[in-house]
Amino acid sequence: MDIKKLLAIAAALTIAAVALVLGIKKSNDMPIVAIVSYGPIPPMEASIIGIKKQLADQGFNEGQTVRYEIKDICFDHALIPQMVASLKNSKPAVMVLMATPIAQFAKGKINDIPLVYNVITDPVDAGLIKDRNKSDGNVTGSSDMQDLGALLTFVQTILPQAKTVGLLYMTSDSNDLTLVNMMRSAVASVGMSVIAIPVDQVRDIPIRMQELKGKADLIYVGASGLQSALPIIASESQKMNIPMFNMEEQAVRDGLALASFGVNYESVGKNAGKLVAELLNGADIKNVAPVYPSLQDHQCFVNKKLAEKFGIKIPKNVTIVE
Repeated sequence: MDIKKLLAIAAALTIAAVALVLGIKKSNDMPIVAIVSYGPIPPMEASIIGIKKQLADQGFNEGQTVRYEIKDICFDHALIPQMVASLKNSKPAVMVLMATPIAQFAKGKINDIPLVYNVITDPVDAGLIKDRNKSDGNVTGSSDMQDLGALLTFVQTILPQAKTVGLLYMTSDSNDLTLVNMMRSAVASVGMSVIAIPVDQVRDIPIRMQELKGKADLIYVGASGLQSALPIIASESQKMNIPMFNMEEQAVRDGLALASFGVNYESVGKNAGKLVAELLNGADIKNVAPVYPSLQDHQCFVNKKLAEKFGIKIPKNVTIVE
């Protein structure tokens, strides 16, 4: 090989090496958005998609102008310290905390990184902020607070004779306790009642649900760690011939729930994404107010096969899942 060819190869290798170094430097210069979620369940996954879409819409494209570090605790509270510490060590520009216990832990341990809670019903009750419309210290976020009054109106169009809502809740989750209080207030306003059944462990669900037999006209599963146990809840509710309503559509598509009425979790994620974008653009978190879903962020679905099984006429203005 002559000297010219050797020089040309050397030059090409040098250019490639420089490009690689510059690429690595560019990647390291990108702001990191760290996300830690409760587990791989549809609401969490849809919300993460919403965050990424919203950030992309605002010029933060994954791998080009922003990087993501994403972990979940696989529904194991014991993993929260490890996952939060791991993400903190990546030195993110913003941390997104998806689930009440995760956000509560991070708030108590991290004060030098902007924290954005997400998929949390009542951040005030959870102790994350003091005023529902103001950030608190280094914390702001996006709530998934359901309009339960609108949910019950929807229920009455499908089950006009329904009087009693069965509601399971995890005793260890403040999000669930908030849901119980909200449901008690909502049913009172429409002349209904609620039977709230506490659950300490997922394995207790089949036994605990027997308390609803012959008493509840429907079972509602809201934004809760119990979403991971939907197949169990659905199986038991169908054995008791009690229709199940879920806050999220995937359970309807999977044939687990008769119907769903709730916030669109991609929209909840987009709301969080707007807050993250503000922070990445240099906004002071003191001026980044928490956000809540609007009625337009809600949607409803009905499973056709289950409606036929329960002898229910499907109303207009809902999305029918075949």
